[in-house]
Amino acid sequence: MTEHEDQTPTDLSSTQRARIDRYWRTNVRLMSSLLVVWAAVSLGCGVLFVDALNAYRLGGFPLGFWFAQQGSIIVFVVLILIYAVAMTRLDRQHHEEVQRADAQR
Repeated sequence: MTEHEDQTPTDLSSTQRARIDRYWRTNVRLMSSLLVVWAAVSLGCGVLFVDALNAYRLGGFPLGFWFAQQGSIIVFVVLILIYAVAMTRLDRQHHEEVQRADAQR
């Protein structure tokens, strides 16, 4: 067990709490942004704006149909990849902050 695993929330200093709060705020902001994009593409393009999008064609199919069938799935997979890359960067940054703080003690 490392030093950070055995700490309870009451054992954290204000600096540590601020660091953890910043990490989670960034995580929630990222998830919220990606969910808005997902909802706009899957619900908006696949259902609400399908008639307007069907005026255009992609690969021989009406664009609204394409978004409802394939486009929203492709966008969803891309959003997962974006989340994974962004969280890897955020985790790395957070761990570096923790290591720097521990080195200063």
